[in-house]
Amino acid sequence: MRYLPHTGEEIDEMLRVVGAKDLDDLFSTIPKDCRRTRDLVLPGPLTEWELNDRMDALSAQMRVPPQVKTFLGAGSYPHHIPEAVRQLLLRSEFYTAYTPYQPEISQGTLQAIYEYQTLVTRLLGMEVANASMYDGATSLAEALLMAIRVTRRKKVAVSRLIHPHYRRVVETYLLASGHEILYLPALADGTTDLSATGDLSELAAVAVQSPNFYGCIENLAAAGETAHADPKTLFIVTFTEPLAYGLLTPPGEFGADIVCGEGQSLGLPQSFGGPGLGMFASRNKYVRSMPGRLVGQTVDKDGKRGFVLTLATREQHIRRERATSNICSNEGLCALASAMYMACLGRTGIRELARLNHDKAEYLKAGLKAAGAEIPFAAPTFNEFVAKLPPGFGEKHARLLEKNIVAGLPLETYFPELRDHALFCATETVSKEDMDALIKEIAS
Repeated sequence: MRYLPHTGEEIDEMLRVVGAKDLDDLFSTIPKDCRRTRDLVLPGPLTEWELNDRMDALSAQMRVPPQVKTFLGAGSYPHHIPEAVRQLLLRSEFYTAYTPYQPEISQGTLQAIYEYQTLVTRLLGMEVANASMYDGATSLAEALLMAIRVTRRKKVAVSRLIHPHYRRVVETYLLASGHEILYLPALADGTTDLSATGDLSELAAVAVQSPNFYGCIENLAAAGETAHADPKTLFIVTFTEPLAYGLLTPPGEFGADIVCGEGQSLGLPQSFGGPGLGMFASRNKYVRSMPGRLVGQTVDKDGKRGFVLTLATREQHIRRERATSNICSNEGLCALASAMYMACLGRTGIRELARLNHDKAEYLKAGLKAAGAEIPFAAPTFNEFVAKLPPGFGEKHARLLEKNIVAGLPLETYFPELRDHALFCATETVSKEDMDALIKEIAS
């Protein structure tokens, strides 16, 4: 990208227009203790080859697969991605396309989004899906705001077993705008205590995650019955691992009104935490309250099939006060990757892959139990689970890291009561030899 510097005269003119004395005035709203007061320590100029060497040295400090054997999940999952997805995604028609502000001349992009929506509704058992959102956390927050709009109630019930990062985003969205969040505690088996919902007539929605943060599969039938005991209360299901629904009954069949979550597992590399893909599906009767946008199919004046931006309830398209979301773009390329991935695997492939993930996690779970770990939660799991390790596991976790083994995610940071507990994950990317090596280290 070309570097276009501003001259001192131009900067002075801009400062006069905005009424600032100097550039520091532009940052006056930032507390002084949050500002950097010293210059950045940067190396001198480098040649192109020296810069490449410098970047290689920095990247070598990172511990990444396959050199490192990782048993981490917790919202971001390692999966093999077919090469066909990578290559098709690099086609310039898709790779350089931006959001279709003139939908009638963006037929290829619109069709791709339409296919994505179709595949999402089939995977989740829902009636309509939007053209994706930023990530799973914002999808859940937007789902709760949608429930508040639909019911005109200001209180929601949220399972404590929803991903902690998702809950933080929900708090950011809801609490500042005067809404109330009721957190539902956990039962001894690792699932949500639905009896704590209280007076349902006050609730806009009941939200649970399945599989939840512990990896446990929630009783969605019971959760749906609890939420719908009041006909106005919406039942929301979120997820971090959509691949689970290749094996599990989809939430739509349990009466979910909104299903939302993270789609990273479907064709997106982890990429050190992003970008992600916010999946969002709903019952058709709530379609006009959905955030984001929706692509539909129609015919032109000659009777030929075409695609249109059917609904676009964003601030860019309609009046601000009527917009259902302030998210002004979607993860279009990520959604396309997800659609390609699901189409490549097909219904049978997704089911087989889901079964493989489940079986590998069960093998690891049994091995850790035999090695002396305790499995504290009795609820069935998908591809991750919680294990309680002998006291002092923190030191062993650090030693294993030195051996290039990431032995799960310690949970005490998120749940103080779970000291010496860790969340382990096993997908198709880990081999039996990898799992046996971890089990042997834990047992030693």
